[in-house]
Amino acid sequence: MKPIAEVAESLGLTDSDWEPYGRYKAKLTQQGIDRPADRPPAKLVLVTAMTPTPAGEGKTTTSLGLAQGLWRLGKRSVACLREPSLGPVFGVKGGGTGGGRSQMEPADDINLHFNGDIHAVTAANNLLAAAIDNSLFQGNPTGLDSRRITWQRCLDVNDRSLRHLVLGLGGPFEGVPRESSFSITAASEVMALSTLATSLDDLTTRLGRIIVGHTNENKPVTAHDLGMEGALTLLLREAIRPNLVQTTEGTPVLVHMGPFANIALGANSLIATRTAIKLADVAITEAGFGSDLGGEKFFDVVARLGGFHPEAAVLVTTLRGLRWHGGIKADSLGAGNIDAVLAGLPNLGKHIENIRRFGVPAIVSINRFADDSPEELDAVLGYARERGAGAAIAEPYTVGGAGCEALARELLDLIDKSPSRYAPIYEFQMPATEKIETIAREIYGADGVDFDPAARTDIRRAEASGGRDLPICMAKTHLSLSDNPRLLARPSGFRISVRRVLYHAGAGYLVALAGDINTMPGLPKVPAAVHIGVDAHGHTVGLS
Repeated sequence: MKPIAEVAESLGLTDSDWEPYGRYKAKLTQQGIDRPADRPPAKLVLVTAMTPTPAGEGKTTTSLGLAQGLWRLGKRSVACLREPSLGPVFGVKGGGTGGGRSQMEPADDINLHFNGDIHAVTAANNLLAAAIDNSLFQGNPTGLDSRRITWQRCLDVNDRSLRHLVLGLGGPFEGVPRESSFSITAASEVMALSTLATSLDDLTTRLGRIIVGHTNENKPVTAHDLGMEGALTLLLREAIRPNLVQTTEGTPVLVHMGPFANIALGANSLIATRTAIKLADVAITEAGFGSDLGGEKFFDVVARLGGFHPEAAVLVTTLRGLRWHGGIKADSLGAGNIDAVLAGLPNLGKHIENIRRFGVPAIVSINRFADDSPEELDAVLGYARERGAGAAIAEPYTVGGAGCEALARELLDLIDKSPSRYAPIYEFQMPATEKIETIAREIYGADGVDFDPAARTDIRRAEASGGRDLPICMAKTHLSLSDNPRLLARPSGFRISVRRVLYHAGAGYLVALAGDINTMPGLPKVPAAVHIGVDAHGHTVGLS
């Protein structure tokens, strides 16, 4: 690794623009965030994907390899990525720093605690939760109805046993008994609003308008009513500054905030992306999971709120993912199967359509594995090009930046020859039900949406509390275009079921919970954690 000072210097940052967090990590200072641009704004490129397998298709690895490839072509590039959550690190997917020759460094530090940002989000969230229960215990001056409290505690660990619980047991001096629940930190509203905050003042405003519950008369009670926004801002003061690290080839990376894409926004912070646009020729940002989740939210919510104009989108696919959607079992995905690849291609086709629906040119990047056959690769390349998308094979894991030069050239050519006409697919002023139906029909390919009575009640309550004309954050499975993880490839003839709609007033959007999605994941039968440890020298082992 390069000393972080060299990485900062490669971006034109001065000593006063960043603060070291050890030898290889840094945080930008407020001066670095606010520094005026001394170059034309960067071309902003989104990296998204087809509907992934449970192991993922390598978006982060491709994002980093692409940034490295662009740097090799003489373009100053910066990757803007989310911070890994400990939930997936110790759950199913393992680390979230890329891999092989296209990885963020220092990888172990980034995967484990990093610079404390996610812990700060957890602490702020739970301080507010403690203040709520203390207010109940101390006489409840806000009139908050303990049966109508909506604020959850959070934890950056997968733990299904915390989805439903009872607090305050043990007698009159131990609190007020009530039902409650936990979410994972990456799904919390504090994580979301910290991702969208543009300054400390904006952060304080957003924290103050968090709705924690309602009175008996259904009047909303906010964090401001509890007098907590100042303390919460203090806990998050350092966390809202982006972190600077590097790839395995020394290319700069801004890593900041980490909302999940299946139950939250799935994007890095507005502050980090805005900073990258000022510093680079090309800024690469990644949205979690497929174009139906992180991609849709980036185009409909993040880019619109951030004032961004994405120039192109890279759609990551693998032959293994296509075989999965073609009906091959997980333990056989490594074996070539042209028939399964052809059967899975309609999934890729729908994601190409999704990107083009937003007016953004698309390029399909095939994340190549050693067992991929030329016949299968040619079939995917031809399929993408027949549908008007660019296409290239990338080898970020095994080769690094050199393995992504073809992708980088294809991307630059696409940006030059196919101007983006980016536009969201709905207007904020549309009714909430209509916005949800638009996403379901146009992006998922659903026949329509079925709203549970509780969801319609949620929408009416949100509108009565000020939640009109807001964007939608859909929460659904990432394993299917539908809300049923068993429907693979490109399903048809299905409807989306919305059971609840949450009003995140601080973040400034409505969350529609579709299917069986919940905000606290569980661990798998064999968690990644059982393979992780340290050796006799204190070095990490088993974390991939």
